[in-house]
Amino acid sequence: MSRIGDNPIPVPEGVEVKIKGNNISLKGPKGELSRTLVPEVKIKQENGTLVVNRKNDTKQARRMHGLSRSLVENMVIGVSEGFEKTLEVIGVGYKVEQRGKNILLSLGYSHQIFFSPPEGITLEVDVLKRKISAEGTPNQLFIGTIKVAGTDKQLVGQVAAKIRGFRKPDVYKSKGIRYAGERVHIKAGKTAV
Repeated sequence: MSRIGDNPIPVPEGVEVKIKGNNISLKGPKGELSRTLVPEVKIKQENGTLVVNRKNDTKQARRMHGLSRSLVENMVIGVSEGFEKTLEVIGVGYKVEQRGKNILLSLGYSHQIFFSPPEGITLEVDVLKRKISAEGTPNQLFIGTIKVAGTDKQLVGQVAAKIRGFRKPDVYKSKGIRYAGERVHIKAGKTAV
């Protein structure tokens, strides 16, 4: 059985911690985050670390103990280092453009997609056109990358998933938007007998 909740969370230099009841606020070089933890757990700061404890030993408290500790650790990492996800845009005729802090995507639809990130998220487009070949598919055009960055790990992942959802990778031709390093399983098309 995992004991993640028992591990203390080291607080790096330059990160301010404010605890008031079950509310925790963190301020660091990358930004600020705050969260209200569930009533089954309590948090305290001691010797440059944060410690999350259960108030009782109920099933719900045991469930929330490890989760709350992981959420607080992600907050500490977010305000000190930040989080980042990279998406790759692959396909002939696809286009990605940076418009201030927004992006404009042309993904083979009859319309363009204009995407504005939520507050706390920055988008960075790197356009790099070159040919690539995937297993069993003809050459595709690699358009570039979209880098999604922010302090909130959940929000970074959510925005990256939303952008990926505009044109998910095609299983036959391998074109679309995918996470960097994501391996798309290519299906064989129908063959004549």
